[in-house]
Amino acid sequence: MQNKGLIKLFAVLFGLVSIYQLSFSFKNNAVESEATQIAEQKIDASAEDRSAKVNEYAARYLDSLATSKESVFLGSDYAEVKENSMKLGLDLKGGLEAILQISVKDILIGLADNSTDPTFRKALDDADEIQKNSQNTYLEDFFVAFDAIKGDKKLASPDIFATRSLVGEIDLNMSDDETKVVLEQKIDESIVSAFEVLRKRIDEFGVTSPNIQRLGNSGRVLLELPGVKDVERATDLITTTAQLEFWYGSNAQLFNQFLVDANEVLKAKEGAENADAEEATAEEEMTEEEQAIADLTGEEDETVAENNPLLDLFVGPGFGATLAQVRVEDKEQVAKLLAMPEVRAKLPAELRYTKFVFGKVAEESEVVDLYVLQGNRDGEPPLSGAVVTDARQTYNQANKVVVSMQMNSKGAKIWEEMTGQAYKTQGQIAVVLDNTVYSAPTASNGAIAGGSTEISGDFTLREATDLANVLRAGKLPAKADIIQSSIVGPSLGQEAIDSGTMSFGIALALVLLWMVFYYGKAGVFSDIAMLFNILLIFGILSGIGAVLTLPGIAGIVLTIGMSVDANVLIFERIREELGKGKDQKSAINDGFSNALSSILDANITTGLTALILFVFGTGPIKGFATTLLIGIGTSLFTAIFITRLLIDWYVNKGGKLDFSTGLTKNLFRSINIEFLKKRKVAYIISGALLIASLGSLFTNGLDQGIDFVGGRTTQVRFAEPVSAVEVEEALATPEVFGSASVKTVGDENNLKISTKYKINETANEVDEEVREKLYNALQPYLNGQSFEEFKDLSKEGKEVGIMDQYKVSPSIADDIKQASFWAVLGSLVVVFLYILFRFKRWQFSLGAVAAVFHDVIIVLGVFSLTYKFMPFSMEIDQAFIAAILTVIGYSLNDTVVVFDRIREFFNEHTSWPFTEVIDKSLSSTLSRTLNTSLTTLVVLLAIFIFGGESIRGFMFALIVGVIVGTYSSLFIATPIMYDTAKKGDAAQSLKKKEEVIDETVVK
Repeated sequence: MQNKGLIKLFAVLFGLVSIYQLSFSFKNNAVESEATQIAEQKIDASAEDRSAKVNEYAARYLDSLATSKESVFLGSDYAEVKENSMKLGLDLKGGLEAILQISVKDILIGLADNSTDPTFRKALDDADEIQKNSQNTYLEDFFVAFDAIKGDKKLASPDIFATRSLVGEIDLNMSDDETKVVLEQKIDESIVSAFEVLRKRIDEFGVTSPNIQRLGNSGRVLLELPGVKDVERATDLITTTAQLEFWYGSNAQLFNQFLVDANEVLKAKEGAENADAEEATAEEEMTEEEQAIADLTGEEDETVAENNPLLDLFVGPGFGATLAQVRVEDKEQVAKLLAMPEVRAKLPAELRYTKFVFGKVAEESEVVDLYVLQGNRDGEPPLSGAVVTDARQTYNQANKVVVSMQMNSKGAKIWEEMTGQAYKTQGQIAVVLDNTVYSAPTASNGAIAGGSTEISGDFTLREATDLANVLRAGKLPAKADIIQSSIVGPSLGQEAIDSGTMSFGIALALVLLWMVFYYGKAGVFSDIAMLFNILLIFGILSGIGAVLTLPGIAGIVLTIGMSVDANVLIFERIREELGKGKDQKSAINDGFSNALSSILDANITTGLTALILFVFGTGPIKGFATTLLIGIGTSLFTAIFITRLLIDWYVNKGGKLDFSTGLTKNLFRSINIEFLKKRKVAYIISGALLIASLGSLFTNGLDQGIDFVGGRTTQVRFAEPVSAVEVEEALATPEVFGSASVKTVGDENNLKISTKYKINETANEVDEEVREKLYNALQPYLNGQSFEEFKDLSKEGKEVGIMDQYKVSPSIADDIKQASFWAVLGSLVVVFLYILFRFKRWQFSLGAVAAVFHDVIIVLGVFSLTYKFMPFSMEIDQAFIAAILTVIGYSLNDTVVVFDRIREFFNEHTSWPFTEVIDKSLSSTLSRTLNTSLTTLVVLLAIFIFGGESIRGFMFALIVGVIVGTYSSLFIATPIMYDTAKKGDAAQSLKKKEEVIDETVVK
């Protein structure tokens, strides 16, 4: 091997850099452990909710350490140490991952100045319907919907987009095509603005290593907040529109007569509806004779109790701009009644532009204030939050928490006019955020100059800080709905770390022992290279700031199994050369050289599928692909160069290597299996398996997870074992969800509960409603646990209650399904082309792709046949697609090694018959095939058994895939290649010398 000195230098540098990068992780863990110890010493052992208080104290300690800028390690302060340490994903650390949909519909309505044009509104409604089954953006579907119904109407009409807000950009003479270009640009600008607002809010929130990405031009934004404790606070932060407005408050006394009149209207309407209902009921209950008497005498039921539909909902009087107090649970009903056209028609002419808005609900309060605000004819406030230039959490003179704000010059002028007017009329100015009144102060000291003001409202310190951060970051141009989310509690994350670490250690130990058992001293050198490989993988992950996830750990462990393949290929080739009578050094040189082509082909095909997985995957799946790609690269480096350095060093000092042990020396030697003669039997077996798989797929189907169908999934842990059937029956009643799916996950006290209840509604309020319904229905099994304890995901060491939550809206579920389909199809096409390029014959590509199809169908069939009775989740989700792509890569890895040997034998043994070349090739690679498959299976089984419930189905798919893939490379891929290559011209052309990698490159 040439350039040994350079390789040694690179190896030493790579190793030192990896150790340096990982040292930050060790130091960060040490500092955080010390903070916890200090907190435990400070908090009294008998304190109520001690765990939460310990966590809070430790967090404050670490915050103070970060702000002190004191050096804690190698000249770096704690903040820098934490930034450079290994990033843990949501499934290991807990936290929130969400995909937000910025409402393009709202942006369009804003650009149209809230136009009520019937054609425009109809096009928006039609676009909503089209979106349910469309892969286009909302804007594209809006254009389609508008073109279908527009008639003579143009987008650039004065009542649609030729508005004040678009003056100078859209005019009446523009065609629809020209207008569409402008709208596309404006929508893109709004989404960029929303992205920046979200990024600023997250930066202010203080989450370690957050990730925010814009997903194409669909208006979707991916957020990953690992380690976030208070998930509800985080979701409020990222979904709050932050529409800040300042309104004049009306005098509530002016509305006394209106309330009386409105109540009478509602009473009359309700009375008429009740009378009709009672009359219909009475008629049903009367006999024909009784009905005839009633009709003759004109008798009516006089027993209906009189009530006040509106006034009865008021539980307290108002004052100033407060109209009344209302029970919190009656808010929606009151708002609905006041919005009715027949009710608003009772407003006096001078009050017709009144806006009814509820105030902020105080903590633990059962009532809320209803305000009356004075608007203009367009329903706009005199002043909006766009004028705010800064906002800070502070304290007022009464030492209460408030949010102080500073306005620009334009805002300051209007604010001075508003406060001056309020001072003259002894009125109030309401501060409204997202249609909620936070405070309604009076201007008791006259007009306020300079544009400085504050918002009060019984804030906690945290609420005031969040509000100030949101206002400082700015408002979103449109609402942001969470259409997909995954919430993992820290307890479940710690369990995942423990199980992942255990599976990693067990798998590593088994592989290390196997290599020594099979290859003796050479296996020891392989193990050293493998350990160095692991060091490089973790060092690179830490250095590039990649996030380590549970599937990522699975990717690393799988890399361990697959990295053995390169060493196995090399060692098997060296054994062959030694068997030919070559001396040790020559055998080693030729073994490394001859194995290189197979190693490169095998790893490139696996790398291509991993790359496609990286492009199409999100979150943990992208983490799996990242570690797999890094592992492929480091495995090649360590197997080809580090193992070679160690072997050459040992041989040059006089050592002797047999590349086997006494038990394995003659294993798989002199094997000559006639594989092609057995291909018909293999075709029959595979045909039966394929028929059974396809039959089950068409009749039984697959257990599609919510990734593909939409819904909400909640994992709930109970103190005692519970019956999944009983819980499902309770949740499927009309009073709860109407329908639900409940499965036992791992132990019988763990349930995975899925429902499509209100899945088209993605607001946080609906998520809370689902949690409440779940809690109420599960009461018999919760042993008196409170709702707050049940839903709280921030508590570390949590043993019962909600452990994680997952939500996918139907719109994104359809997109996930499409992306998964293209990922699988894309990988097959790419691999087909690569094999065609490398082997120059379409028969090779056909054989490889046919084997892959065979493997994928059988894996799907196994899942379809067994998902109803397997003791773990076998849902088809994004993780399963990752498994399918990995199976594709592994199957191709095996097949390419076999094809590479066939190509080699064609070149070396030109006189052999076609069938003999193939049979000898398969027999000669059997040792490598079984060795690699066995070590990979051992690794996968270790993860399957010890690696945690959340990836058990994922691992099962890989296990089935490895078994089937090994079989197909021997009995499907090669026979199909043989049967499609005619024994005449095709076989002869295959025997021609083919170009191989330039020997100088190999050296």
